[in-house]
Amino acid sequence: MKTYTLFLIIFSCCNVFAQQPGHAADPLLVKRCNDFTITGKGENAEWQKTNWVTLHQIDDGKQYESKYKVLYSSKGIYVLFSGEDEKITSTFENDFDNLFNADVFEVFFHPDPSTPLYFEYEISPLNKELVLLIPNLKGGAYGWTPWHYSGERKVKKSVHIEGGAMEPGSAIRSWSAELFFPYSLLSPLSNIPPKSGTIWNANFCRLDYDSGRMIKWSWSPVERSFHEFKKFRSMRFE
Repeated sequence: MKTYTLFLIIFSCCNVFAQQPGHAADPLLVKRCNDFTITGKGENAEWQKTNWVTLHQIDDGKQYESKYKVLYSSKGIYVLFSGEDEKITSTFENDFDNLFNADVFEVFFHPDPSTPLYFEYEISPLNKELVLLIPNLKGGAYGWTPWHYSGERKVKKSVHIEGGAMEPGSAIRSWSAELFFPYSLLSPLSNIPPKSGTIWNANFCRLDYDSGRMIKWSWSPVERSFHEFKKFRSMRFE
């Protein structure tokens, strides 16, 4: 009888923990929104439909608050990043440079987790971008840049710098990036566009080099590389 009672207690406790909001296994709910114009500041009222999600710092170093929001519409996905900072550690002047060797926010969308194919996007505090499709075969995360990347297929992007100028080495307090990813750009991937109830895997990340070395932040529990796609977390569209 005592054994049976103990079993019931353990089972009940496990069930309670499994149902707690924000449990690691719970998909992030992506709220639906109306389309709007981005400014880099995240000031549109549509952003009030969802809450900030914290990016967790992986490496030891300066503790900068880092967070993001995500929404979706009938036309594409909106992402808003915000992060404390002290200076712009980037000198890259062109899109599609090796932006990951300097300060960036990064987005990874893996709409069909049954295939090792996902989308990566990087945005720098100088408003430069890197857009890649990654076929991650046997750990080889080599990306392909988009073809006919223009017009309605381009990512809409805007960066806002708080407390300083948008220039290399500038002292600042924080920076934010507001992004819109059209489904027409993501269309080579399956499971596009998402519908109500659709589940994707994803990750949202940050790199900062103010200390002279790379410091990483991540939403999903990766260890060494942001390309550990099997560790991406899931998000469910409302």
